[in-house]
Amino acid sequence: MLYLAEVQKQKGGLLSGGAKTELKLLACQRTDQNWSTVSEEAISAEDASKLNDGALVLVEMNPHRQVQRIQEAGRPLVNILQNFSRQLEKFKLKEDEIDQWKESLTFQAQEMNRREMDMEARLEHLQQMESEFQLLESQQQEVETNREQISQLQAEVERNREELEGAWEHLRGEQRRLEESQANSLQGQVLDAEQSRVMSELLERLSNRVAATETVREHLNLALELVESQQATLNPHWENLEQQRNIATQQQAEIDRLAQTLSDRQNAWQQARDFLEEQKAQLKVNTATLASKQDYVQIIQKQLQQQDMLHQQIRSLAATSGDVVLSQQVDVEALEQMSLEELQKVIQDLNYKLEMDSSFVHDQEQELTYKQETIDELQHQIKEAGDKDKINLEAELADEKDLYQMLNETLVGQRRNLLQRQKLIKQHQNILLQRQGHTITKTEEGNQIDFAPILLQMKTQRQQQSQELQKLEYDIEQMRAAIEMDQGMIDNQTQEQNEKQQECQDIETNLLSLRTATSECWGRVNLYQEALQPIQDSLDGLRHKLQGIAESLTKIQETGDDQLQAIGEMRLTLQGLMSQPELLAS
Repeated sequence: MLYLAEVQKQKGGLLSGGAKTELKLLACQRTDQNWSTVSEEAISAEDASKLNDGALVLVEMNPHRQVQRIQEAGRPLVNILQNFSRQLEKFKLKEDEIDQWKESLTFQAQEMNRREMDMEARLEHLQQMESEFQLLESQQQEVETNREQISQLQAEVERNREELEGAWEHLRGEQRRLEESQANSLQGQVLDAEQSRVMSELLERLSNRVAATETVREHLNLALELVESQQATLNPHWENLEQQRNIATQQQAEIDRLAQTLSDRQNAWQQARDFLEEQKAQLKVNTATLASKQDYVQIIQKQLQQQDMLHQQIRSLAATSGDVVLSQQVDVEALEQMSLEELQKVIQDLNYKLEMDSSFVHDQEQELTYKQETIDELQHQIKEAGDKDKINLEAELADEKDLYQMLNETLVGQRRNLLQRQKLIKQHQNILLQRQGHTITKTEEGNQIDFAPILLQMKTQRQQQSQELQKLEYDIEQMRAAIEMDQGMIDNQTQEQNEKQQECQDIETNLLSLRTATSECWGRVNLYQEALQPIQDSLDGLRHKLQGIAESLTKIQETGDDQLQAIGEMRLTLQGLMSQPELLAS
């Protein structure tokens, strides 16, 4: 099973021997992508003694909890983090895609609900129109029925008129006969009783044959009332038609206004989009300039790193060149008076301390090497990281460089201390050899190289490049701030552009809906017009015919009254003739 562990070293004292190395278990791998924490258990592992204290390692253990393999966890952890990062990016993309689908489905559901409500409203309106048409059809059938009744009345009136004309003809004949009888009576001829009876019967028949117009007038008035009732029923439909026409006219004016507004908004959106494209192009130029300056900064940083390494190497060379002064002078007289065994014991102690210090310096140098590898790895990650991650990595790189510098400064003094200890041991060994009777040959130090001017010149160049680097970093920060500001403005303008585009789309959608509604309204107006106009024309024609019948009926009434008056006069004349007995006797 694979574990993530931390190397822990417990340094021993001078008498306890070497350091003890343990592995502190931190996490355990359950599956390829699943890790879980474990109890912080420490196991002994001498194989990890070469690793630094605090280093993270991957430990493979068997079921008996014995270490089988140890490897550094740097690269595998980076791979795990990269895989985790990629999984997060995929999850984020999936979430964005799901959000987009949710928004799309929400919009589609809203659109479907709106269309469903629109269809229901249209269906209700169609049902209302159908009921109104059915009412109009029933009214039209009622008009047709009234028309048939009026036709029957007209036929009856014509029939009565014909009968009246016949009676009038018969009356005129009788009147001529009466006039002839009167003329004969003047000549001595008179009517007998039979003729008087016949004349009375004829006058009675004529008086009974005069057409009675009251019933016809009642039917005519009823028909006129029905026509006015139907006209009153049609008037609200005409008013509704006028309202629909006004609404259609207003909607047409609103369509014209929305069309002009849409044109203005689209022109403004086009101009703003062109200006936004120019700003994006300028942002790309500024970004490219920033990238070139960042590349130049990396070059200067790399040169400074190389100069730091060279400066450290020269300082190390200067430190190991033999130009070292002992911090304490050797008491030669005391060493010469000391016994050989004691002197050898002192030399052994000094050698032991030198080995301990050398081991410590070696560990520190190894730690310095690891720090340099960490710095190189961070620099490699900075080159491949994005803008947001680059800031954190640069801060971490600066901390690692500070630690590296502090550790390196410490090692310079420790190296000098080792050289001092080596010279001190060498003096003790020389005194021991002299006392043992050996001849000591002193080596001349020769011509030593003075590294001070070189170090001073390198320090001056480093300061100049540091100043140039600071200036470039300041310029980069200014450009980055300006680019971020421009990017923020572009993002805001892009959002405004999207809002304006959405507004134009909403206006266009409203315009399309309004055009559809206006077309439907004009369709209803035309349909109302086509349905109402024939009924109104028929009703107007029927009213005109009824008014003509009323005028004819009035004339018939006047004629009948004249006929009754004439019959009354004829009856009086006949009675006058019948009341003269001398005429009858003669």
